[in-house]
Amino acid sequence: MIKYSLSCDNGHAFEGWFSTGADFERQVETGFLTCPICNSAAISKSLMAPSVSTARKKEAKQQMAMDIARREAMAKLREAVNHVRAHAEDVGERFPEEARKIHYGEADARGIIGEASLSDVRELLDEGIDIAPLPDLPDEGH
Repeated sequence: MIKYSLSCDNGHAFEGWFSTGADFERQVETGFLTCPICNSAAISKSLMAPSVSTARKKEAKQQMAMDIARREAMAKLREAVNHVRAHAEDVGERFPEEARKIHYGEADARGIIGEASLSDVRELLDEGIDIAPLPDLPDEGH
């Protein structure tokens, strides 16, 4: 992997990792590489001092990769939760009752969210009613 110091035509500086120098050139030519701050595709690279790999640097890179993966996973989870909340009816404490009505054909099938006790959840699952908890996620930036 090659790490380049990059900048856009608006003066924003950032770093990029590429499998080869040709990979960098290809991404610039196709417009795939853009500034993460302003989305400009006018990207240039600067010379960098060679980096000597040490155990500490390797550990820091691994931690950074894990942090990035964690943030991406949280963003996808947040997107999924927001989608469910936007497209489901909140039935509150009537959730177990409404889930049963839908399951047994007594009410129109639709997405619902609401509240259920642990015993209600166990009973619904025992009846073969597919439900899943909807997590409360921390605010962005926390």
